[in-house]
Amino acid sequence: MTEETKSDLPPDHLAVSPRSPHFDGEALQRGVGIKFKGRVRTDIEEYSISEGWVKVQAGKTVDRKGNPLLLKLPGEVEAWFEDLGDDPPIAKKG
Repeated sequence: MTEETKSDLPPDHLAVSPRSPHFDGEALQRGVGIKFKGRVRTDIEEYSISEGWVKVQAGKTVDRKGNPLLLKLPGEVEAWFEDLGDDPPIAKKG
């Protein structure tokens, strides 16, 4: 895989929250599309392609610090950069 191709794939682990060590503002500015269990999702807060899970908000529930409570759901995750047009390279496990 060339260096140019690697930059066309989103990170293996990415989080929306700036408090997370997996936050990447540059990647998020490009727009990251997520497909989870074969369905495109727009409510993903964090994902890991290699580990096969996503985290989504548990409704309006918050923890004692006021942060949204997240549920970790296992399954197949695919990600791509939305700024690359209609046929972008897709990062997936395997």
